[in-house]
Amino acid sequence: MHKFEIIFLPLRVMKKTAAIAIFSITAWVSLKAQNNSLTKNQLAGQLNTVTTMVPFLTITPDSRSASMGDVGVALFNPDANSGCWNMANLVHATNKTGFSLSYAPWLRQLVDDVGFSYLSGYAKVGKGSAVFGSMRYFSLGNIQFTDFEGNPTGNFNPNEFAFDGGYATQFNNNFSMGVNLRFIYSNLTGNRAFNGIDYKAATGAAGDVNLLYKTEVKNAKGGFDKLQFGLNMQNIGSKMTYSSKEKRDFIPTNLKLGAGYSHKIDDYNTINVYADINKLMVPTRPYYLVSYDGEDSLINGVRQFNGIDPNVNTIQGMIQSFYDAPGGFKEEAKEYNFSLGTEYIYNDQFVIRAGAFYEAKTKGGRQYGTIGIGLKYNTFTIDAAYLVPFANRHPLQNQMRFSLLFDMSALRDSPSAN
Repeated sequence: MHKFEIIFLPLRVMKKTAAIAIFSITAWVSLKAQNNSLTKNQLAGQLNTVTTMVPFLTITPDSRSASMGDVGVALFNPDANSGCWNMANLVHATNKTGFSLSYAPWLRQLVDDVGFSYLSGYAKVGKGSAVFGSMRYFSLGNIQFTDFEGNPTGNFNPNEFAFDGGYATQFNNNFSMGVNLRFIYSNLTGNRAFNGIDYKAATGAAGDVNLLYKTEVKNAKGGFDKLQFGLNMQNIGSKMTYSSKEKRDFIPTNLKLGAGYSHKIDDYNTINVYADINKLMVPTRPYYLVSYDGEDSLINGVRQFNGIDPNVNTIQGMIQSFYDAPGGFKEEAKEYNFSLGTEYIYNDQFVIRAGAFYEAKTKGGRQYGTIGIGLKYNTFTIDAAYLVPFANRHPLQNQMRFSLLFDMSALRDSPSAN
């Protein structure tokens, strides 16, 4: 059981969510002791993590991608989990229908009652079209709230979930497009009141736009290898808040770009290689200036800062996220995350996977390798992933994930079903 004082309730529970997702593991680091004359080069070296609400939306939901450094925008052999990475890819799925169930115990090195679950499914409809649906659920375990004196005021199980629905269509043999719509729910406080403010569950809506282009290139042996490129603009939607009296905050709007290369060695052996780039399209926190007495620097009551005002609407926030870092281009370049992955496939039944993920230390510092396997038997497939951190005592050390995939069309057409 985890314990929090109610005076810090919204902030601490939000931090815990960010810490559990491992992409926003930091409290606000005060820069008031710094000299206001810092150069852009010095600002670029400051810890300045880009944070959002509901970071659980950026957790890799399935074991296949998790075992390849979190790649997924341009995967070959798309399955029931591909809709969350690139809806446009599902029109190329081999099976007509399928669904998947994934689970990961989260932060097992720190707590034992936190977990992430994901359920997804798809069906190909008409000629060159597909529909998709999914639900992701994130349980933060049992929280004990206390007052100023440390007296218990009740327990609560914070939780978050999102429902997706998507559609994809193929324009020609090379190009396809898809869209997803998403409902988001986050309840971290249990509808508690503090300091005259009623904290409540946050709700929001968002959407994804997905593109995929595939082609073939001639290899040295005279055959043809597969090459494809994908784009996913994810979580484009409204800001969210846990209280109507507080300003709304950005959700994790992402730009994901990916490429995949597939080489068939012979009739039984294939190797695929992938690379993804990810960029959060939300404003970067500016460097707030202070006066000589250590208080905020104000001019006509307006707080002064280096950088660009982050209090803008969603569309403006997406645009300025590419140039608003107070440390200039050097800091902006650190806001891009990189994923590399590969998979070796034998006879379409056994798969070995590996990958790596990199994030700059000043932007969260997630850096790790991943490995995994996949086994296919008749109508179902099991994927497993294991995370190998590049640092000691990593919160996700020894992290295991599992996914079960079912080919419903194969099950329906099997002799035993007749």
